[in-house]
Amino acid sequence: MNLGIEGIMLLGALVGFATTYQTGSLWLGVLAACLVGILAGLLMALMTVFIGVNQHVSGLGVTLFCTGLAYYAFRVIFGTPANPPQIQPFAQVEVLSGVSILGTILRQYPLTYYAILLVPIVWWVLYRTSFGLKIRAVGENPEAADAAGINVYGVRTVALMISGGFMGIGGAFITLSALGFFTFDIIAGRGWVCIALVIFANWNPIRVLWGSFIFGGVSSLQLRLQLTGINFPYEAFLVLPYIVTIIALTIANRNAAYPAALLKPYKRE
Repeated sequence: MNLGIEGIMLLGALVGFATTYQTGSLWLGVLAACLVGILAGLLMALMTVFIGVNQHVSGLGVTLFCTGLAYYAFRVIFGTPANPPQIQPFAQVEVLSGVSILGTILRQYPLTYYAILLVPIVWWVLYRTSFGLKIRAVGENPEAADAAGINVYGVRTVALMISGGFMGIGGAFITLSALGFFTFDIIAGRGWVCIALVIFANWNPIRVLWGSFIFGGVSSLQLRLQLTGINFPYEAFLVLPYIVTIIALTIANRNAAYPAALLKPYKRE
């Protein structure tokens, strides 16, 4: 349970933006965000896998550390400008542009398409490969996995590093695709929503995709509702996606099948 995701995404957003700002390469920014996410995942592994620190405490510590580091690095690199520095973000990919509704739906950023493509790939790795079997084994019964010759510490460390890389890229999407600039609190709780989506989906990548569509759809809906001119506090529209996420999580949590070894550090005897 990596509660460091909020901070890792923020640090990935800053590193990706700063790298692109300095080099002019968006893909180099994505790579840099991925690498810093991998390092943050390795830090999480050091505390939870090898030292055995409580995963809640260490995750929040990683979030605080990465958040502070991102804010400090931003001020060191850019100072305190009156207007935030900007870059030219990824352009949306035009697919079936001649078809009005479908063309609008399919007009997305390259990273969006890569994220959707990753869903079946991750599902296949988890459920159809020996590496995926090892990941599920060390999450369900690390003692039995160790007895079978699986390096529990190594598999858990690699899993945290891979997921950390994805978190870094997820944060970089905000600065390199959606906005084109970096501001404080740019992640705005999306990392916590990601954790809620994983629980909602019972750790199944396909269901995570559908949960993401729900959250993204409601986020878009609240923006549309603000443009209608309804006489209603705009803050209520902003919290709407998070309310829907909490409701969905509450309903799904009744039948959630947690990995048996979740939150339990493994110590080889």
